[in-house]
Amino acid sequence: MSEVEGQRNSRDSLAHRVPDLAALELLLAVARLGSLGAAAREVGITQPAASSRLRSMERQLGVALVDRSPRGSRLTDAGALVTDWARRVVEAAAAFDAGARALRDRRDSRLRVAASMTIAEYLLPGWLLALHAERPDTAVSLLAGNSAKVAELLLTGEADLGFVEGLNVPTGLDSAVIARDRLIVVTAPGHPWARRRRPLTARELAETPLILRERGSGTRQVLDAALGGLARPLIELSSTTAVKASAVSGAGPSVLSELAVGEELAMRRLVSIPVEGVSLRRDLRAVWPTGHRPTGPARELLSLTRA
Repeated sequence: MSEVEGQRNSRDSLAHRVPDLAALELLLAVARLGSLGAAAREVGITQPAASSRLRSMERQLGVALVDRSPRGSRLTDAGALVTDWARRVVEAAAAFDAGARALRDRRDSRLRVAASMTIAEYLLPGWLLALHAERPDTAVSLLAGNSAKVAELLLTGEADLGFVEGLNVPTGLDSAVIARDRLIVVTAPGHPWARRRRPLTARELAETPLILRERGSGTRQVLDAALGGLARPLIELSSTTAVKASAVSGAGPSVLSELAVGEELAMRRLVSIPVEGVSLRRDLRAVWPTGHRPTGPARELLSLTRA
C-alpha cells in the first residue's frame, strides 16, 4: 500500500470512529442541562431525534454515555470522560470557524478594481459612490490602465473585478456587457474640419494623423478595427484626459469616447465631426477570471453597474 493510500484509509477510518460535531454538541448540552429533552430543545431538534443521535454515538464508540431515568439523564463515568474530550473538539471547531470567518471578512472588506481609462475616469466614480452607500465598510482600491493591463491584473490575481472597453474579451476572462459607448471624431473649433459641410469618409480619417490613445487601449482597438488597422498616430498618449487636452489645444483631431467629451462639446471647446462609412460603437464590459464569478462586494458592484 502506498503512503498516500495509507493516509486516505486512515482519514476514512477516523471519520467512522469519531462522532460528528452535532452529536458532540448534543452530549455537551446533556452534561450541562441534565436532561435529554432540554438538550434537544437547545440544539434545535426533537427529543426522539436527540435520543436516536445519542444511541448512535454510543454504538459508534462502543460505550454507554448516559444513564436515562425518569428524573433526568446522567453521564456515566465513560460519558464524563468522553464529554471532556468532546469539549476540546467543539472548542477547536469553533476556533477553526472563527478563523475561516475572519479570512472571509478580510476578503469581503476590500475590493480591488481594475478599469480601463475611460471607464475609470467617467463611469466608475459614480458606481463606487453607490457601492459605498451599500457597503460603507468596504475599502476599495482602483488600478487604472488600458484594457491589456486590466486583463494582466486580473489574471495575476492583483484585481478582483475589471472593466474594459475593447472589441474582444481578453483570453482567460469571462465578461458581461454593462453599457454601450460610441467613439466620435473631435477637433478644436479652429480646425478646418470644424467648418466642413459634409461628413468625413473613412479614407479621410485613415489618412489623417490623429491624436490617439496607445496600442492596447480599448479606444485604439475599436478605431484600428474600424479603419482596418490604418489609423495614423500624430501623437500617442496613455490617458483619455491627455488626449482630450491635446485636442482642445488645437494640436490636431482625435477620436474619443462621447462619455469623455460631453462638457467640452457643450462649452464649444471641441467640435464633433460626423463620419460616414465607419462604425465606432463598442461594448463596455465587466471582466473577471474564467470560472471565478464575482462574489461579495465585487458581485455587488457588478449589479450596481447594470442598474
